[in-house]
Amino acid sequence: MAKTILIVDDSSSLRTVVKLALTRAGYEVLEAADGLEGLAQLDKGSRVNLIVSDVNMPRMDGITFLRKLKEHARHKFTPVIMLTTEGQDAKKQEGRAAGAKAWMVKPFNPPQLLDAVAKLIPA
Repeated sequence: MAKTILIVDDSSSLRTVVKLALTRAGYEVLEAADGLEGLAQLDKGSRVNLIVSDVNMPRMDGITFLRKLKEHARHKFTPVIMLTTEGQDAKKQEGRAAGAKAWMVKPFNPPQLLDAVAKLIPA
């Protein structure tokens, strides 16, 4: 059974590029345009093995989304990769403190993303 990954990013074009890379690698993909939509996707009861989230989004940013996610027992241990334009050490530390397992700066390299995904959710 394919592993499911939720992409949370306000850029529809970036979600499309990430989704294409992940589906070609055999993953099922769900999408959300911001943290609130991401939480709503998870509330639907879908089993998500990993989340790829942006930091800067309207309504609910990625760090807040990550903190809210980790409050839910069901998703407390779901690995999260932050895929963002933010590269400052302070922001990375804030993300790691909130529970991010990896941090990638846009523009991203699809093979590098797939490598990170494979390390966090082995087949």
